[in-house]
Amino acid sequence: MRTFVSGRSAHLSRRAQGAGAAGKMAGVGLAAVAAWVPCRRWSWAAVTFGFHHGLSTLLARKTERTPQWLRACRHKTSISFLSRPDLPNLAYKRLKGKSPGIIFIPGYISNMNGTKALAIEEFCKSLGHAYIRFDYSGVGNSDGNLEECTVGKWRKDVLSIIDDLAEGPQILVGSSLGGWLMFHAAIARPQKVVALVGVATAMDGLVTQFNQLPIETKKEIEMKGVWPMPSKYSEEGVYRIQYSVIKEAEHHCLLHSPIPVKCPIRLLHGMKDDIVPWHTSVQVADRVVSTDVDVILRKNSDHRMKEKADIQLLVYTIDDLIDKLSTIVH
Repeated sequence: MRTFVSGRSAHLSRRAQGAGAAGKMAGVGLAAVAAWVPCRRWSWAAVTFGFHHGLSTLLARKTERTPQWLRACRHKTSISFLSRPDLPNLAYKRLKGKSPGIIFIPGYISNMNGTKALAIEEFCKSLGHAYIRFDYSGVGNSDGNLEECTVGKWRKDVLSIIDDLAEGPQILVGSSLGGWLMFHAAIARPQKVVALVGVATAMDGLVTQFNQLPIETKKEIEMKGVWPMPSKYSEEGVYRIQYSVIKEAEHHCLLHSPIPVKCPIRLLHGMKDDIVPWHTSVQVADRVVSTDVDVILRKNSDHRMKEKADIQLLVYTIDDLIDKLSTIVH
């Protein structure tokens, strides 16, 4: 485990010897230090005082590689539908282009029209890379009943997109719940998934949050069959989650054992995330078997990570992985 620390963000990088990540953080916290400074030509530049050079390179992209996605994150792309026998049709939008392609996997009850999804689309369009964004079953324009949806069914949605729509190697970008699902996809399709980018990765999140409730509350939820989970992102102030969904989600938990994913992984997390603690990304980095894992923490970012600087970091991270994969291929 290595650290990259600044007043605005911290960068944790694990290579081959990275066991016991969370426990070692205090011991290596001063191994590398960086200061982030505004830059006139770039939105951010990194000045490092240590051995980690990857992030400074990532944040100092060439001018011609910096798209105009922040000024115009929306362009017209027609909605298409993926027909699946005995499963709900999935709404999606796709840009055709070169490999590796990018697939955005949204968060819980989020659709494909969010800030991150649209920004990545503009970025891919500017570079000519293939890109897919979609709605889960029961969400947005896709068919299906949300009350009948489960983590397992949404996992199948992701695999359907990869199997039936994506061509060639893919970089998966997962937000919150999507970060959990992208790992399942990488495990199921190791030949096609060549890199992962998680944003506030909610690995095992639904189950973890439920298990943290008082015993009396859990018994009441089991009896009533519904968990009114508080959320500031819901218009009602709560998400009404079926108890059966929670029990089903237990079958998809990954943190209890080594996670068999070997591709490059980048995990971005806001330290002010009050939904999924940033320590979750550190846990994921510790459990995954890949030796190419970076955790990048933004000190003042929340769960959604949708501010301008957050989106810039996300896009630059994807760009850096594209460069890395191109170098490996060639």
